[in-house]
Amino acid sequence: MTKMRKVILFFILISTVIGAWADGNITFTANAPEVVVSGDQFRLSYTVNTKKVRDFRAPDIKDFDVLMGPSRSVQYQNINGVETNTITFTYILMAGKEGTYKIPGATIVADGNNQVSNSVTVKVLPPDQSAKASNNGSSESQVGGSKITNKELFITATASKTNVYEQEAILLTYKIYTQVNLTGLHGDMPDLKGFHTQEVELPSQKQWTLEHYNGRNYNTTVYSQYVLFPQQAGKLEIPSITFEGTISQMVASSDPFEALFNGGSYVNVKKNIVTPKIAINVKELPEGKPANFSGGVGEFTLSSSISTQELKTNDAVTLKLIISGTGNMKLINTPEVGFPQDFEIYDPKVDNKFNLTRNGLAGNKVIEYLAIPRHAGTYTIPPVEFSYFDLKSQSYKTLKTDAYTLNVAKGEGNSEQVVANFTSKEDLKVLGKDIRYIKTGDTTLSKKDDYLFGSTTYYLWYLVPLALFVSFLIVYRKQAIENANVAKVRTKKANKVATKRMKSAGKLLAEKNTAAFYDEVLKALWGYISDKLNIPVSQLSKDNIEEELTRYGVAEESIKSFIDTLNECEFARYAPGNQNEAMDKVYASAIEVISKMENSIKR
Repeated sequence: MTKMRKVILFFILISTVIGAWADGNITFTANAPEVVVSGDQFRLSYTVNTKKVRDFRAPDIKDFDVLMGPSRSVQYQNINGVETNTITFTYILMAGKEGTYKIPGATIVADGNNQVSNSVTVKVLPPDQSAKASNNGSSESQVGGSKITNKELFITATASKTNVYEQEAILLTYKIYTQVNLTGLHGDMPDLKGFHTQEVELPSQKQWTLEHYNGRNYNTTVYSQYVLFPQQAGKLEIPSITFEGTISQMVASSDPFEALFNGGSYVNVKKNIVTPKIAINVKELPEGKPANFSGGVGEFTLSSSISTQELKTNDAVTLKLIISGTGNMKLINTPEVGFPQDFEIYDPKVDNKFNLTRNGLAGNKVIEYLAIPRHAGTYTIPPVEFSYFDLKSQSYKTLKTDAYTLNVAKGEGNSEQVVANFTSKEDLKVLGKDIRYIKTGDTTLSKKDDYLFGSTTYYLWYLVPLALFVSFLIVYRKQAIENANVAKVRTKKANKVATKRMKSAGKLLAEKNTAAFYDEVLKALWGYISDKLNIPVSQLSKDNIEEELTRYGVAEESIKSFIDTLNECEFARYAPGNQNEAMDKVYASAIEVISKMENSIKR
C-alpha cells in the first residue's frame, strides 16, 4: 500500500510539473494582412494560448477606422489527452489613406504575467482606377467569352543591371501581374546566346501578394528567376518569351436556380502573353590583366593550409586553397602551385561549396593539391597567386598565400640506399655484365636416344592447336551474333569512336585551330551519347539526354557533369580571354566526362 501511494504521488508531481511547464510557454501574437487596398475592411487579431487571461489592452489604432471590436472567441482542443486553450481578440478595421503603417503590440495579463504581442505592419494601396477591377484588387471571375486584355494579365521581364562587365552577374526576373482567375501558365526559357545561365530555385507553391502598378491593383508573384553571366562584350539581347496562360471564366446560366445554388459553370480559355525584350550593354574588362588572371569577376578572398611540413620521401603532402566570396565562381580557373621538380604531382581535387544568389555564386571553392616528394632535402613551395577583377573598385586585384618550407627526410626502402653501395654507375654496369651466378638446385637429365615421338609433348602439339581452334570458333560465332545487332555494336564502339574524335581534337588543339577544335569536341560528345543511347543525333536534346541517362541509372552528378561540359564547350568558343587556356580546359573536361559516363553506363 505504501508503494502504491508513492507511485500515485510521483505521477501527481509529474503532471503538476508538465502542467506548469505548458503554462509557462505562453505566446501572445498579433496577425493582420501585409497589404490591403484603401477603403477595404480587414481583420486584426490577437491570440493567446491560455484561458487564464485578464486586462487585455489594445494599442492606440489611429491610422485605421475601427468598425468593430474587440470581439472575444475561445477555442478548446483535446489531442491525446493534452488540452489546449486559445483566446482570440478580433478587430474589424477599415483602411484609409495609402501608405505603410505600423500597429504597435497589445498587452495582456496571462497566468498572472504581463505579456506584450508583436507589432504588425500593414501597407495600404490606393484604390484601383479601373471600374472593372474588384474592390480588393484580387483576381475576379470573368464572364465566359469576355476578352482578356494585356492590362488585366501580363508578365514583366526585368534585369537587375543593364550595364555590366563581362562575367558580372545579372538577375533576370519574370513576374506575373493578373486581375483574372489565372489557373495555369506555361513558358520555356529561350536559348540565351552569349550568356552562362543558371536558374534560381523558387518554391513550387507560389505566394501571391497585392501590388499597385500603373494605377491598378494586381495579384502578383515571381514566376521564375535566372542569374546570367555575360561571356562576351558588346550589346546582348534577352529575347521575348511567349507564355500560354489558362484563365477560368464563369459561364452565365439561363437557369436562375443553378446560378443561385451552384454558382454557375466555368470554362477555361487560353491567352498568349509576350514578355518584353531586354538590351544588355556588356563592357570589356579593362586592359592590364595580370599574367595569372583567373577569369574571376566579383569579390573574393584566398586562404591556404598544408597537411604537414615535416615528412619523408614517398609520403604525400596536401596543400589546400580556399577561394571564398561572390561572383562567377563556377567559371574561375584553378590556380597553379609551383611544386619543386622532384615532386610527383597529381591533378587537383575541386570541391564547389557555393549557392546561387542575385549577385552570383556565393560560398567557397576548395581546391586540394596532392604531391609526393621522391628525394630527401629542404624544399620551398612558393606563394600561390590568385588574380581577379574586383567589381567594387573596378580594378584587378592579386591575392597571395604564404610560402611553405618542407623538410623531407629519407624514408625506408629508398632506392638510393642500393645505389649508394656502389662507387659509381660504371661499377654497377660492369658488375651486372660480367658476373654470372652459379646455378643451384636439382638438375633434370635426359636419357640418351630419348626422342620426341610418342612423348607427352608430342601429343600436346596436336591437342593444343585443336583446343585453340574450337575456342576460336565459339568466340567467332558469338562475335558474329553480336555484330548482327547494329544497336549493340554502336553501343560497344561508342567509346572507341569518341576516343578517335578526341585524338583529332587534340591535333586541332596543338594547331590552335579554334573553330574546328570546338566542332570536333562537340561531335565527340554528341556522337558518343547518340551511340551509347542508340538515339539519332538529330533527335537528341539536353532534356531527353537527361531523361534517358536517368532511366539507365546514371548518377545525377554524372549527368550534370555531362550537360555542363556540353554547355561549357558551347560557351567557350565565344568566351573572351585566353583561348588556349579555354581550349585546354574544354579538352580535359570532355575526356574526363566521357570516361565517367562510360563507367557509369557499364555499371
